Amino acid sequence: MAASTTNLSPLSSHLSKPITNKPPFYLFPQTLLNPLYFPLKPLFRTHKPHCTVSSKNPIADFFPANKPDPEPSFIPSFTDDDKPREECGVVGIFGDPEASRLCYLALHALQHRGQEGAGIVAVNNNVLQSVTGVGLVSDVFNETKLSQLPGEMAIGHVRYSTAGSSMLKNVQPFVAGYRFGSVGVAHNGNLVNYRTLRANLEDNGSIFNTSSDTEVVLHLIAISKARPFFLRIVDACEKLEGAYSMVFVTEDKLVAVRDPYGFRPLVMGRRTNGAVVFASETCALDLIEATYEREVNPGEVLVVDKKDGVQSLCLLPHPEPKQCIFEHIYFALPNSVVFGRSVYESRHVFGEILATEAPVDCDVVIAVPDSGVVAALGYAAKAGVPFQQGLIRSHYVGRTFIEPSQKIRDFGVKLKLSPVRGVLEGKRVVVVDDSIVRGTTSSKIVRLIKEAGAKEVHMRIASPPIIGSCYYGVDTPSAEELISNRMSVEEIREFIGCDSLAFLPFNSLQKMLASDSQKFCYACFSGKYPVMPKEVKVKKVGDFLDDGLNGPMDSIDGGWVRGPKNIDVEKEIDPLYQQSKI
Repeated sequence: MAASTTNLSPLSSHLSKPITNKPPFYLFPQTLLNPLYFPLKPLFRTHKPHCTVSSKNPIADFFPANKPDPEPSFIPSFTDDDKPREECGVVGIFGDPEASRLCYLALHALQHRGQEGAGIVAVNNNVLQSVTGVGLVSDVFNETKLSQLPGEMAIGHVRYSTAGSSMLKNVQPFVAGYRFGSVGVAHNGNLVNYRTLRANLEDNGSIFNTSSDTEVVLHLIAISKARPFFLRIVDACEKLEGAYSMVFVTEDKLVAVRDPYGFRPLVMGRRTNGAVVFASETCALDLIEATYEREVNPGEVLVVDKKDGVQSLCLLPHPEPKQCIFEHIYFALPNSVVFGRSVYESRHVFGEILATEAPVDCDVVIAVPDSGVVAALGYAAKAGVPFQQGLIRSHYVGRTFIEPSQKIRDFGVKLKLSPVRGVLEGKRVVVVDDSIVRGTTSSKIVRLIKEAGAKEVHMRIASPPIIGSCYYGVDTPSAEELISNRMSVEEIREFIGCDSLAFLPFNSLQKMLASDSQKFCYACFSGKYPVMPKEVKVKKVGDFLDDGLNGPMDSIDGGWVRGPKNIDVEKEIDPLYQQSKI
C-alpha cells in the first residue's frame, strides 16, 4: 500500500488586513505543519561563478574523464532500462465539478512521465486540499482519497526522482501558505540556477523543507511585493533560469506558466462544459475528452478564473524557442501532439530516414519495445521488409526484483524482453531502438537476439548520438558515462557486438524538421546549451534535486560536478553559443 498524506491549507479571504506577527510563509507538504520564516527582503543577485567550455569538445571539458566525481558513492547504478528519464508530468483543471477525478484520469495518461510519486491538490470553499503519495497513480488514489478532494479546480503531478529513495515530502504538488493566502504548484523541468537562488534565500532567512528546486519558486512568490497574485508569479519567474512548465492554483485562479525557451511541453484544452485543462501532453486531454486548443507559448502566463475567463500575459521577452527534441524521440506517447507535431509521425519519419541513409540487406525488422516500435514501422515500410515482433516486453516487471543466487547472464534484460525464436532464427535482423545511452542494455539485447538464432544483427538508432547531459528536466548520465561521448560509431558497434550500427544523422533530423529546426534544443547531441548552468557546480545524474533524500545542503554536493573556473561565463560561453547556434 503506498504511503500518502492529506493536507489542508486555509486561504485568507481578507487580503487587506494588516500584517500580524505570524510568520509570513508556510509550506505544508506533509501532515505536520512546518513554519518557514524569512524576512521580506529583496533577492540580491550574486556574481556569476566561472566555468569553461572548449570549442573542440565542450562536454569533455565540463566533465573531465580522468577526474572522479566528488562523491562516487552517491552515483546510482542504472537499471537495465538504460534510457534517459523524464522527471514529471503536470495537469490542471478549472471549472469542472469532477475536477479531482478528471485530474486522476489525466495523471494515468501521463504515468509514463513519472512512476515514483503522484499527487493532486483541489480547491473547495477557499481551502486547498492535498493528497500525495509514493507509487503509481493507481497506488496513491482510490475512491476514498478522491472523495476528500471536492471542488471545481485541481492540479496534479506525477514524479520521477533522479536518485536515491523517493520520499513523500518531495512528492508534488506542493501547497504553501503565506501572508496573502495559499498556493499550490506542480512543476515539470529543472532550474539551472537553483543553488544560487536557494543560497540567497537562505541568507535572507528562508528555511527549506524539501530538496526540490520547485520550493524555491514558492519562496520567491512569497517575498515578491507585486500585486495581484499572477504578477507575483511573473516576478518570481524573472529570477528563474532553466526549464519550467508549471501550474499553480489559488482560492479562485488556475495559472499555467512556461519558461521563455519552452523546453518542456504544456498544452491547453477545453471540455464541452467549458472546463479549461492544462497538461504536459495531449494524450491526457484525449482521455478526459478535452479538445486540444493550443500550446502554452514559451514565456506565457495563462490565468483562468470565473470573472475574466482565460487571460494571456507575456511572462518575459523570450528568445527563439528551444523545445526538447527528445520529447519526439522518446518521452512522449506516440498518440500525443507535442510542440505542434504528431509524435507518431515524427518517429515514423525517423525510421524512414534510417532506411534511406543506412540501408542493409535484411530479412526482418524488429523493434526494442515500446519506444522503438513506430520508428521500426517506418524503417520496414521504407525498406520493403516485413516488420515483426521479435522481442516481447513483459509489462509486469517492476523496478526491483529478486535475482537468483546462481547468477544468470543478462537476467534483468531477460525479465523484461523475451526473444521470439521463430522470428529471429536464421534471419538477418534489423533492430530499431530510439537511442543508445551507456550501451550496456544494447549489448545485452544484441546477445539475446543472437542466442535466439539470428544470423546477423544490425542496430539502427532513431536519434543522433547522445554526447551531453541534460540540464532541463531530463535525468541523463554524466557525460563520461555516455558511450557516444567516449567512442566512435565503430567502437560502439564493437562494444555492443552487432554486425552494423547506424544513428539518425543530425543533419537529416534538422532537415526533416524544416522551418521548425531552429526551435528545438539539441544540447544532448551537440553540447551547445541554450541556457548554460551559470554556477560552479552543474547538474548530473544522481543530483539531489527532487530526489527525496533528506539531509543538510552539503549532502546535495554528492550529485554535482565541479566545473573549472578559469574563464568568464558572460565573455566566453554566451558568445560561443551565439557563434555556433544551431
